[in-house]
Amino acid sequence: MKPLSSRTATFTDSVIRRMTRISAQYGAINLSQGFPDFDPPKELQERLAQVAFEDFHQYSITWGARNTREAIAAKQSALMGYPVDPEQEVVITCGSTEAMMAAMMTIANPGDRVAVFSPFYENYGADAILSGAEPIYIPLVPPEYNFDPDVLEDAFRKGAKALVLCNPSNPSGKVFTLQELEIISEIIRRYDAYVITDEVYEHIVYAPHKHIYISSLPGMQERTINTGSLSKTYSITGWRLGFTIAPPEITDRIRKVHDFLTVGAAAPLQEAVVTGLQFGREYYDELLALYTGKRDLFCRGLDEIGLTHNVPQGAYYIMMDISEFGVKDDLAFCEWLAEKVGVGAVPGSSFFKEPVNNYIRFHFAKKDETLKAALERLSAIHEKARK
Repeated sequence: MKPLSSRTATFTDSVIRRMTRISAQYGAINLSQGFPDFDPPKELQERLAQVAFEDFHQYSITWGARNTREAIAAKQSALMGYPVDPEQEVVITCGSTEAMMAAMMTIANPGDRVAVFSPFYENYGADAILSGAEPIYIPLVPPEYNFDPDVLEDAFRKGAKALVLCNPSNPSGKVFTLQELEIISEIIRRYDAYVITDEVYEHIVYAPHKHIYISSLPGMQERTINTGSLSKTYSITGWRLGFTIAPPEITDRIRKVHDFLTVGAAAPLQEAVVTGLQFGREYYDELLALYTGKRDLFCRGLDEIGLTHNVPQGAYYIMMDISEFGVKDDLAFCEWLAEKVGVGAVPGSSFFKEPVNNYIRFHFAKKDETLKAALERLSAIHEKARK
């Protein structure tokens, strides 16, 4: 038989999702794949129940139901500081995963190059390759996850057409400063390039850090595709609702790609989520307070056990340094951790292009009792590692 696609020959399954399966296999507390174990807001659940008996069971408009796009545009306009046109600049997608893929396919031609900060969410490299593009990786150097502007610019000297910017960053929890975003913007403008943002965790940014939309900086709105998600903001990862915001001429192309990828996002869920999109400022303040408490609880627990980790500036992930355990295979370590300690994590090497294997990623989007149970199990890690 003729060979299968060479474009996908080097792909593996998602290591994040694999670790969820391994966690289930050993009965481990799953702190690998980032989804909550608590319910979404009651108002969303109640509206979803109502929608089941209303007339939202057929296709919506391909690029998103009008009221959903209007709600997204109103919410994001207030955050971004400039008006977003729901008719010409918004597409509702099947999660931010599809939003990113549609954005990449809109920008990249086969043979183009796309710059990606490393560590990175595992989909970005795959998205570039599926689009026929070559990713160029720019290191974010632990433990601060800073970058060298000259190394970034070198990617554009080599012909990068776009940059993927995850802010706040998964997995590192880095929040890019205004100064860093200005450096990035200056390079992007100088080389007449694009930015594709992933701002899924825009509402989970810990004081004193602040989230700044790069599209709000001078000269950047016209060359930025903002991608976002409702999954983390409203604790509805299974609803698979995301969006893109971009200038009309770019959005027109995204809509065509989106149409052929998925036709459209689920109509009943689009209708139900409008309730959440209309929440007031207090909801987002409470969300941040919730995750600030969980971050502090988990970091304090790791400190008491004597484990080395970063303190995330945003998102809900912690990178733990496992150098003290002397392991060279972080995937094997995570499998051991799930089986022997009873806690699931993701090997850091799945996020780094560089040969880095001394980090693992935990997430803390769990009930406090779940996090305390995980810390109780982790308290035996040194003893079990000696056996």
